Amino acid sequence: MANEMMGLIGRKVGMTQFFRDDGEVVAVTVIETGPCTVLQVKTEDGADGYNAIQLGFGTQKESRTTKPQLGHFKKAGASVKRFVKEIRLSKDQATSFTPGQEISADVFEVGQRVDVTGTSKGKGFAGVMKRHNFAGFIRSHGTHEFFRHGGSIGTRLTPGFVFKGKKMPGHMGSAKVTMQNLQVERVDTDRNFIMVRGGVPGANGSLVMVRKAVKAVDA
Repeated sequence: MANEMMGLIGRKVGMTQFFRDDGEVVAVTVIETGPCTVLQVKTEDGADGYNAIQLGFGTQKESRTTKPQLGHFKKAGASVKRFVKEIRLSKDQATSFTPGQEISADVFEVGQRVDVTGTSKGKGFAGVMKRHNFAGFIRSHGTHEFFRHGGSIGTRLTPGFVFKGKKMPGHMGSAKVTMQNLQVERVDTDRNFIMVRGGVPGANGSLVMVRKAVKAVDA
């Protein structure tokens, strides 16, 4: 089933390490992937016009859920979920699932390559040296109060404006980030944990999406 399922919603637990039989130490990120409940199956022949499954993850109080959402969960025969996301699949893959079906970590296998998407840690307002790794200005020859500035951002005559996308100070972090081609090192089906080699974006406890790697390349 590992090839049929394209991804799951998960929660970043934290990082740890373990030793291989040959003595190599491997740093991994532990991700709780599921159980996710299939809330809806969408097909291109239906009203939605595309093929996907809608997944629910985590628990939520009914008092914090709207009546339309409660009806949606009840229709699928599922408990109230905190997070709801869609996974695009082919028509054959989408129709192989049914509403109310639970999907766990056993859809992944050791050695598989995955892409993990999450929200990076927010750093607040940052200058160009921290945000864009600028070198800073010289600290001699009479330089005053200009050590960490970004320098000139344009001229009055040509081009007469600041180009869009210019690297400048601003909000750093708290952005959608995808780490591609991470290898699954271990799968714990009892606790719905998978361990992927390396780090993934976000703080411990944050929501992540684990998908089958789009550009899988063997290391």
